[in-house]
Amino acid sequence: MRQGSADANGITIAYEDIGNPADPAVVLIMGFTAQLTMWPMPLCESFVEAGYRVIRLDNRDIGLSTKFDGVRVQGSIWPRMGRHFFGMSSTVPYTLVDMAEDVVGLLDHLGIDRANIVGASMGGMIAQILAGAHPERVLSLNIIFSSTNQPFLPPPSLPALSTLLTGPGPRASRDEIIDSIVKARRSIGAQRYQVPIEELRKQVAADYDRSYNPAGVIRQFAATTGTGSLLPYDKRIQAPTVVIHGTADPLVRPACGKAVAKAIRGAQLHLIDGMGHSLPPALLPQISKLLLDNFRRD
Repeated sequence: MRQGSADANGITIAYEDIGNPADPAVVLIMGFTAQLTMWPMPLCESFVEAGYRVIRLDNRDIGLSTKFDGVRVQGSIWPRMGRHFFGMSSTVPYTLVDMAEDVVGLLDHLGIDRANIVGASMGGMIAQILAGAHPERVLSLNIIFSSTNQPFLPPPSLPALSTLLTGPGPRASRDEIIDSIVKARRSIGAQRYQVPIEELRKQVAADYDRSYNPAGVIRQFAATTGTGSLLPYDKRIQAPTVVIHGTADPLVRPACGKAVAKAIRGAQLHLIDGMGHSLPPALLPQISKLLLDNFRRD
């Protein structure tokens, strides 16, 4: 594993680079609030064993990448959420389009002309924009529990969304913050595939110690809700595409994954029974196979 940081799109993007640099590249883009460590290492290793180079990155405002300290999201969340429901954009500090250009900058930094792009949740939205705006850079497109942000899609369940947006308060201790994040992650993962709470708490604690930036969470959420519909990008996607979604996802509803598959010509849709908004160990072999099969369609 090689760790580094790239000058990309005017900011710094932190990344990890695993495997043989001569092998075809797989770029993993995580979602809202999630550091690169949220990509399970067994999944990364399955790609390396299959002959791929794996790059996982911290999006801007999270992990070890550039933080937009002091940049405030203006206005109330509710008008922006209303516009988001109708597929409309809003004025926000940065959008998912900017975040897609961050990934292009990382590819340039690493000297990678084309890559298999994998995006989860918000990362899947970034991936759609990248594949639509820069089709020449994408070998295959792989979308996990994501959305097109088009009008009238079903919203997240309020309990699942509120646990992600409501923290324990500015004076909370490390343990209180970790407990809050554990609660949030358990609320969006399906009951059938819950990770033991002791193991989950250990993962969350490691992520907290690596980086904790609640202001970045607010700006990332604004980017997600402020970008507008992704359908114009989806219409321009040329790469072989697979869409993976769980039937028990309370945060990004299954209808959203179906919308992604419908919007992209030739996309394959795979609904995994009982999966929520997480990548549980029990499902990694199935998810890995679906992704590897799509990598080989290029």
